Amino acid sequence: MVKMVVLLVREESLSYEEFRSYWEEEHAPLVEELPGVERYVTSHPTDPEKSAYDGVAEVYFEDMATLGAAFDSDAGEALLADAEEFSDQDAGEVLYMDEETRFVAD
Repeated sequence: MVKMVVLLVREESLSYEEFRSYWEEEHAPLVEELPGVERYVTSHPTDPEKSAYDGVAEVYFEDMATLGAAFDSDAGEALLADAEEFSDQDAGEVLYMDEETRFVAD
């Protein structure tokens, strides 16, 4: 299992509330259209004014080949284009990670 972790910074013209609303209502549904996507998790800062990032998105795929094919698809291109509508693509970071669960508490 691999995941793409995106550290999001909002577009300067948007308030945090506008950014989050767009992300949740407009952008998140596009993630579901990605071929091969297995899981999508979002995290939000508890205090946005003190956070270096406005949110974190984790998108899970079986492997890097599936991830690459997803973003080469029409749905992937649409998702990337939409990201520019609400986030500063130059200020954020993207990480590609192998995830290993060490334990799950009861």
